[in-house]
Amino acid sequence: MAAVVHQLQKLIAAALLGAAAAGAAAQGVSLAGRMGDKALVVVGGQTHVLAPGQSAGGVRMLRWQDDAAIVERGGAQLSLRVGGSPTQLAGGGAPGGGGREVVIPVASGGHFMVSGSINGRATRFMVDTGATLVAMSTGEAQRLGVELTGARKGLSQTAGGVVETYLVTLARVRVGDVELGNVPAAVIDTPMPFVLLGNSFLQRFSMRREADVMRLELR
Repeated sequence: MAAVVHQLQKLIAAALLGAAAAGAAAQGVSLAGRMGDKALVVVGGQTHVLAPGQSAGGVRMLRWQDDAAIVERGGAQLSLRVGGSPTQLAGGGAPGGGGREVVIPVASGGHFMVSGSINGRATRFMVDTGATLVAMSTGEAQRLGVELTGARKGLSQTAGGVVETYLVTLARVRVGDVELGNVPAAVIDTPMPFVLLGNSFLQRFSMRREADVMRLELR
């Protein structure tokens, strides 16, 4: 858990600075955050910072409507909100989960970011080889439908003080085209901008880095 705690400060700082997140993801478009009037729009796993009127990845940012970013793609308007499931692009979509390899390009700041799902609900992961477990905030756990009732409780020291931690087992964790079952995880009672993809998932793969790409191959 020490590695998870150490990573929290870097993750929160990266979110505040609007660090770009890139990954080998399903071909969808979603909203990762907001910086003033600019939207952090994720298109096919690649994050773009778009002001109204700007375009990237075939998606044009139109305007803000309350907390929703209104974007245009292929002549159709989409309403995106933070935490919403990615809207699938024409011709895209993730395969059926029968793959054996995940290819993850490096993102801004040197992190490896990838889209995936937990228990069938979309989320964003940051690969953390120093983390013992997959780890997420309680808010993200609630959004993903992770059941905390009956979970073993503990305490973790973070930059904001001592927080409660829940140890759970995730029924399904999917990254790219690979899905694993019964993955141990920690749910931490503090905000985290991403789910940490720790060794309780990574240990089932052989891992190698080639230049700016990380390859995970199922053992």
